[in-house]
Amino acid sequence: MSGLLNLPGSDDTIVALATAPGRSALAIVRFSGPRAHEIGQLLIDSWPSRARYATLSGITISRTGQLLDRAVVTRYDGPHSYTGENLVELMTHGGTVVAATIIAALIEAGARQAAPGEFTRRAVLNGKMDITQAEAVVDLIDARSRHAQRVALHQLDGSLSRRVEQLRNDLLEIEALLAYDIDFPEEDDGPIPSSKIVHACDQILVSLDALSRTASIGELVRDGSVVVLAGAPNVGKSSLFNAILGQARAIVTDVPGTTRDALESVIDIDGWAVRLVDTAGLRATEDRVERLGIEMSERYLDRAALVLACGDNSAALAEVHALVKRRTEAPIITVHTKSDLAEDPNGDSGLVSDGYHSPTAERLSARRVSAVTGAGLDELLQDITRQLTEQHGSPVLDAPVLTRARHQRAVGEASQAVRTFRSLWAEGGLPAPVAATHLRTATVALEDLIGVVGIEDILDRVFSSFCVGK
Repeated sequence: MSGLLNLPGSDDTIVALATAPGRSALAIVRFSGPRAHEIGQLLIDSWPSRARYATLSGITISRTGQLLDRAVVTRYDGPHSYTGENLVELMTHGGTVVAATIIAALIEAGARQAAPGEFTRRAVLNGKMDITQAEAVVDLIDARSRHAQRVALHQLDGSLSRRVEQLRNDLLEIEALLAYDIDFPEEDDGPIPSSKIVHACDQILVSLDALSRTASIGELVRDGSVVVLAGAPNVGKSSLFNAILGQARAIVTDVPGTTRDALESVIDIDGWAVRLVDTAGLRATEDRVERLGIEMSERYLDRAALVLACGDNSAALAEVHALVKRRTEAPIITVHTKSDLAEDPNGDSGLVSDGYHSPTAERLSARRVSAVTGAGLDELLQDITRQLTEQHGSPVLDAPVLTRARHQRAVGEASQAVRTFRSLWAEGGLPAPVAATHLRTATVALEDLIGVVGIEDILDRVFSSFCVGK
């Protein structure tokens, strides 16, 4: 990693707004780098006498002395800061003008505007965190459920890093055994038993496989499960969508075909991130625009984790259930959407207030709900949670979890390389130095994962999704 410390611009002092722009009570401006304290003293009237001590001070333009704001100033001395450098944070009044004028004054005094993720990138380069912990920073900011929040916090605390580091050390121990056997084959202890190497590989493979299996739950926690509301036009899908969200995100009318596009919103249901999707009504139509919306609905059904098949009477429920079943292999919960209205006009007593559909039953069992009165909504949310748990299991959120495709690739490469080495070693088909190259491949894959080996394009990919100021 040390070879990256002299990147162009790494010696600059950088500045950015660390809070969201716009009207707010407070804003935070942070600047970091070798000249942070020097530049800060040019603008800050009452320079903090010691680090990590908040001081109320006037912020002025150094050239003219014009007062820009009275702010709370906190000074951090490197390496005991977020970036590992000298760093200053100004808690100013909110709004668009105050922070902008202060940032402009700091740039005039010698700082430059930070690039997206540059503060956290410097933290990685200065050894304050590794790459997986840096990814956890943005995962925590982007968390859309309590499960995602918890996983990100554990990863930020280093749970995944420590697990990967332990696996890397286990691989290095096998490499050391091989090196000893190659360099000192005639020592008193004799050659290293082949079974000892094989057993060590098996133990590592068990751990790598266990880590790989967390990828599905990691993806689910991070991106959410797609839960699709499907049904004919005008059966109450949009009303149900709004009722679940608790706000009017969808237009609700009596005109069939109103929802011509898919509306998607992420909600937290018992810790699960659920991407709830209101789709266009499924029906035969000659309207070209509506047909495009229906085609989009069908695409959502293809990737749904769960479908709520909605209808307002038994005939509609049977029809939509059969249609959805042909379109997806996802579990289906049938939902009678208008339980507050009169009895089912078909007089179908097969509609009951609890249970999932039974694929082999003559009559469908449906969850009865009302978007108007709220009846049955809590039970429907419990149905969704139960179905997701049945599909994916209850997530073990305190254990290391693979949350990104990059993590999955690295662990997969390491696992494949160890399997290849184990096979070659057990068969004795190649000399030990040649077979050991596969162990080196596995080790390097894990090192790339946590950033032990500094690779610039990996850093570029990781920090490209960060916001400016972080």
